[in-house]
Amino acid sequence: MLQVLPALNSGGVERGTVEFARELVALGHESWVLSSGGAQVARLEAEGSRHASLPVHRKSPLSLRHVPAVRRLLQELAPDVVHVRSRLPAWLVWLAWRKLPAADRPALVSTFHSHYSVSRYSAVMARPRRVIAISESVRDYILAHYPVAPERITLIPRGVDVARFRPGPPEPDWLRRLYADFPHFRGKRLILMPGRLSRWKGQETFLQVMGRLIERDPDAHGVILGGADANKQHYRTELENTALAMGLAPHVTLVGRRDDILQFYRLAEVVCHLSSKPEPFGRVITESLAAGCKVVAFDRGGARESLATCFPEGLVAPDDVGAVVERIRTLTGRPARIELPARFHLGQQVASTLAVYRQALADRDGGAEARP
Repeated sequence: MLQVLPALNSGGVERGTVEFARELVALGHESWVLSSGGAQVARLEAEGSRHASLPVHRKSPLSLRHVPAVRRLLQELAPDVVHVRSRLPAWLVWLAWRKLPAADRPALVSTFHSHYSVSRYSAVMARPRRVIAISESVRDYILAHYPVAPERITLIPRGVDVARFRPGPPEPDWLRRLYADFPHFRGKRLILMPGRLSRWKGQETFLQVMGRLIERDPDAHGVILGGADANKQHYRTELENTALAMGLAPHVTLVGRRDDILQFYRLAEVVCHLSSKPEPFGRVITESLAAGCKVVAFDRGGARESLATCFPEGLVAPDDVGAVVERIRTLTGRPARIELPARFHLGQQVASTLAVYRQALADRDGGAEARP
């Protein structure tokens, strides 16, 4: 099995790819990932997968020069299935794949991880015979904008590793280190905003929420957890300056990109998910809930699908800052009744994805794999 994506740094797609690779290895499959590299390569390889590095991340016509290298890799590895998870790598794989002898072509599978802009560039994700949508919202989007027959699409929500993300107190040693690094967290009710730093992810809205919340609950403290991509480092500075201008510097902390998010979920009073447009899924929602933390999110997109099933009282009207504040206050100090159905578990995602792989292999062996 060969998964292909731009890079292996932070982000839900990247973490999901590494987790899925680990499960493939545990089931006895040979697992490869092709990317431009990144911080998670070491973890990927430590868990038994292998990594091939090519610059498949640059959105530039010049990237087409890497098609021959991708073709050589496909010939050398001879994978049974190639699973593309992003548009530029999907183009490189598609152009390499179509020039292989028909008998040597692996089965192709794609996952729509987002509501990609409707364009010829994005349409490459609909070329494989088997397509995975990570939510009902994404599936409906595919059907509305691309010539894909419904039977070619399989809905598979991104699964949570429930063996890891489970309720419990934060680890004592971790808590001691946290309070040593951030002594002002001690005695506060932490309101957590996890996610990559990006305007549409809602960090500015979170500052508005905290501005109103601390007027009524001075013991609340906001934590923005996540880093910015290399070309968006200025946004962190902008957020810090905005917090300073709003008088929130003592009440909101940006802790950057971290690998201990589970401990933060366990410590936080509430997790906020405040994206300014519909999220395709919202991985932090199901992770938070699996860890026993309450979530407040705008009622749209993938967030609606997850919370409506698992924790409906966490949904509030889209873009209503006041409603978010009131819902946080309502949920503070109350035990959470959270249900996380099996379809949101990593084990179910793995089983369902392998079933799609088997369908793709049957299509290929029966001659059904062709351009739509």
